[in-house]
Amino acid sequence: MKDLIVKIWRFYVDGFKSMTIGKTLWLLIFIKLFIMFCILRVFFFPNFLNSVTDDDSQKDDYVSSQIINRSITDPAE
Repeated sequence: MKDLIVKIWRFYVDGFKSMTIGKTLWLLIFIKLFIMFCILRVFFFPNFLNSVTDDDSQKDDYVSSQIINRSITDPAE
């Protein structure tokens, strides 16, 4: 099993060493992921449940009540 993992690791390392434009593309991918998950998350996705309450059981109750209320309400109204 260990030998298989080492072979897979060497396969990927050798592949990345021989890349020219691929390294630049991977760098762009990682920069975009960093922007999406670290920077945009702070500004566009605030933690709404912490503003409702701090207690975990109250968060559970809030979420379940919202799900029930939204499922009971007719969207056509």
